[in-house]
Amino acid sequence: MQPNLSDPVVNQRTGSFNRPHIAVESTSCNVSIDRLIRENMSQLNDTRFSRLIDCCVFAESGRLIDPNESVNRPALMSLCSKSHIRRALIKKCLNRVFLSLPQFDLSPFLSLFPSLLKFSNCTEIVCKSAEIIGAASLASFEMNENIALEDEIMKGLISLLGSSKREIAIASCNAVLDLSTTLVGRQRLLEFTAIENLLLCFIQECKSPTVCPAADMILLEKDEYPVLLLQGAITLINSCTVEQLQHIPKELSEFFSVFLKSLWVLAHKQRLCGSSSRCNQEYEFCMSNIKTNSLVESIFRLSINYGLHAGDINFEHVKKNNFYLGEVGIKPFLSEIWETSPLLIRNTLKASFEQDGIFSPFIQSLGLKEAIPTFLPSFLKRIISCPAIVSDELDILEIIKEIKNNLGYPINYNQDIRVVKTEYGERELHYFQGISDSRFSQDTHILSISDILKCEEAFKEGYSIALRGIEFRNRTISAIAEGLAYLFGQPSAGVNMYLTPSNSQGLARHSDDHCVFVCQLIGVKRWSVFPRPDFQLPRLYEPCDISRDLEDKSRKFDGCQQFLLKEGDVLYIPRGFPHEARTDEDEGFSLHLTLAVEIEPPFEWEGFMQVAVYCWATRQQKALQYKSDDSVQRSLNLVSVMLLHIAIKLIGHHDPRFRKACLVGATLSSSDTRDWLCENQRTTFGYLISTITSESKFSDAVEQLEAALRINEDPLEHVRWMKHLIVEEEEEIERYQSLSILSADSRDMFDILIRNRDIAETVFLQVKSKFCCEIEFEDVKRRYLVLLEKYRTVRKQYTNGMLSLHSALQNELEFGSNT
Repeated sequence: MQPNLSDPVVNQRTGSFNRPHIAVESTSCNVSIDRLIRENMSQLNDTRFSRLIDCCVFAESGRLIDPNESVNRPALMSLCSKSHIRRALIKKCLNRVFLSLPQFDLSPFLSLFPSLLKFSNCTEIVCKSAEIIGAASLASFEMNENIALEDEIMKGLISLLGSSKREIAIASCNAVLDLSTTLVGRQRLLEFTAIENLLLCFIQECKSPTVCPAADMILLEKDEYPVLLLQGAITLINSCTVEQLQHIPKELSEFFSVFLKSLWVLAHKQRLCGSSSRCNQEYEFCMSNIKTNSLVESIFRLSINYGLHAGDINFEHVKKNNFYLGEVGIKPFLSEIWETSPLLIRNTLKASFEQDGIFSPFIQSLGLKEAIPTFLPSFLKRIISCPAIVSDELDILEIIKEIKNNLGYPINYNQDIRVVKTEYGERELHYFQGISDSRFSQDTHILSISDILKCEEAFKEGYSIALRGIEFRNRTISAIAEGLAYLFGQPSAGVNMYLTPSNSQGLARHSDDHCVFVCQLIGVKRWSVFPRPDFQLPRLYEPCDISRDLEDKSRKFDGCQQFLLKEGDVLYIPRGFPHEARTDEDEGFSLHLTLAVEIEPPFEWEGFMQVAVYCWATRQQKALQYKSDDSVQRSLNLVSVMLLHIAIKLIGHHDPRFRKACLVGATLSSSDTRDWLCENQRTTFGYLISTITSESKFSDAVEQLEAALRINEDPLEHVRWMKHLIVEEEEEIERYQSLSILSADSRDMFDILIRNRDIAETVFLQVKSKFCCEIEFEDVKRRYLVLLEKYRTVRKQYTNGMLSLHSALQNELEFGSNT
């Protein structure tokens, strides 16, 4: 039963009750509907919208309405039964609402829109309703959120994306895009699986997976609907969590990714051409309102979860074809050679060059062996810059957020490529060093097409081409690098490529902060490897300053070893060993890859011992969290743990075993070798515990803490990666052991230490003694392997994204001729 017109109306803004007043023209029997709507719109609410329309129908029939008189309901309902009249009045109401935006408050009437969106027999009403929803969504953040929180509106809009009526489908697409301008709007659209609907509708528009829509981009851009679907899908994909990306049906994801890659090929060509003639902002748009950066980000995101489990890779195949160490074997190599001395392994790669060999696809991708130098420009056109990532950032979405503005750009000098040669006894000469162009900042030089073409000329002039990050550009090499990382228990491994003309030296003599396996693929190269200047292993990301030794011409490098690498040979060079290489005049050009095993701080033995302290301290905090210990004693225990972390760092400065790679996570094929390695790691762990017992000094740790605070440094900066060790069950006690709290309160902790100096050292010695006696290798190993897997996952996700972007460019067979 409908309420009487005399029922009180609750004012939505004040909460007071007002009697509705329906204004009429008393001088005319034909009351203006527009006037009625205009004068009464402020009093509309969800229970009286239909009654106003009824009154409009009644007035339009020529009868005057007195707001205080009883309305003849049967006559009113009779008129309302005429659908064409009712639709006309609804359209007038909706037009008035639309023209009143954004001042008009739509909130009281949101519950009407699900019904309006279902007016399938009146396209204009549905379209105007969607248009109002979109316009209101743009009016304010509050209104956008209010609309997004209406489940039925969200369902209605999403269901209309695939409407057979083009006008309705376009209107709903526009409304979805307007809603997606806020985070709340995007989250709600994702909750109601808007991505799946957008992708399904887009695929239906493309008709067949065999069609390449990008080939007819001009025609596609003339049709608004598929472009809106494309824009909506990209927007939501770029707002997904990792879990939401995983839930996109594989078939939809793969098809859409193929389409995006076809667009990406065109966009890359435009970028490459544009980089030499106009600023970045002018060639950022691929089509319509879709930015190239957004397109690239979607391709990246859709690929990050591919093959995250080790079982997806045939590691046995990788080891067999690339990491076979000849007569040495893995056990003698790890016990006698690893991080200790260089080793030449003859002819171990020959089988990998054959048709089914693991290096064969990569060599074939470069072209014919004798034509590789001339193929260089085409190869460089098909690769893009791989932005550097923060080493201890383990959230791939945060990484994407940091790098997305740099994704998809042509290669960057120094970051991705160097064109360099070294004259005898001189410093390195960089081919692009003399370029002066306002387009490039001091540290950034994005190679244009003309720069890329110059690389071939530079090669002819004796310059080497050094290209970083091959593991991000070629799937075959990526698999090799991943297998190498697993073999040595590290999160990832890097691969660089060096192309050197005959009778030339590329890089000057230098040493690396990582171990390398030099794989000679083509030609011959002569290497000189010098003894490490001191016993200490260099650390990743720390300055490796041997320039004084290298520049001292009078110094004699006793024990310099010479190696002549031929095709199929592998040379292992441990970190910290200075080396240089050159080609002979009569041997032609050389092509080799360096596979780098980077030992990151958490995965040195020092890192393992820091994990041990964390595990033990966390267990202690769990045991003590419900006890009413003295607050000073509790604080001193906490300070002692902090000092123990600092003391371990200090020991690592002079004890080389703390800097060696921890192989607890190594993947070995032989059970005998695994057992041997496990026992070896246990022995090393025991040695390091003994060293901590005897050499960790309270006074040294306090001095280091005080020095850090004096210059406003975080005394635990070296172990900030330990935040990734926290697991869910520890969140409640995180306040006791959180690194962020230790860092933030370090001055207060130091003050407590100074005030209680007479007992602080005793507490430290007690904490140290309990730690060294109670800590168990297996407990630390479990937590360490979880951390290792977290690092591996995010590195794999980043690699997947870069490989996906490169695969599109490398599969474009005519790229070189068309650009």
